[in-house]
Amino acid sequence: MNTTAQTMDTFLSPIEKPRGLMLKLAYHFTRKQFGKVLTPLKVHSARLPSAFGLFYAKVGKLDKKLTLPPETVLLVREQVARINVCLFCMDIGRAFTIKASMNQARFDALENYRTSSLFTEAERAALDYVTELTREKKVNPDTFARMARHYSEREICEIVWLAASEHIYNITNLGLNIHSDMLCDLGRKQKTKSV
Repeated sequence: MNTTAQTMDTFLSPIEKPRGLMLKLAYHFTRKQFGKVLTPLKVHSARLPSAFGLFYAKVGKLDKKLTLPPETVLLVREQVARINVCLFCMDIGRAFTIKASMNQARFDALENYRTSSLFTEAERAALDYVTELTREKKVNPDTFARMARHYSEREICEIVWLAASEHIYNITNLGLNIHSDMLCDLGRKQKTKSV
């Protein structure tokens, strides 16, 4: 077997034909929303009781209750996924930014957020915080204090939520060798068709 192809295979085979009404509905709605059934659904969630899949869906619904700007939410999630090298999460995050017509240059420049003029001081402080938290699993009080100058206590807790919940997605995908579903490409094609 080709070693390159082997490294791209998920550790568990995707379940293409789900059993049970709830799972069939989940496949249908993700296919409708994304143009395909997402690999984490076929590899991970399809093997667990539906409550687990509902939990993952709840994370996305909880993000809608955040007071942070949607672009900040996706910048934080993308940064955590980037550090954890979760290719699926990086891809789906970018697909969401494309669908929402967000400034793609900012997401392209994320690696250089500390020096790029595309980011505000507040965003740099939040990104420094989640970068340190993700890499070190702890945060220097000075890093926290710098972020706290820009965000309310609720917003700080939202930033922590984003970093923590992004890890759930990242570790699930990394643990099962789930890579990109090429959703950015699908998103760009859909955007082009609608113009």
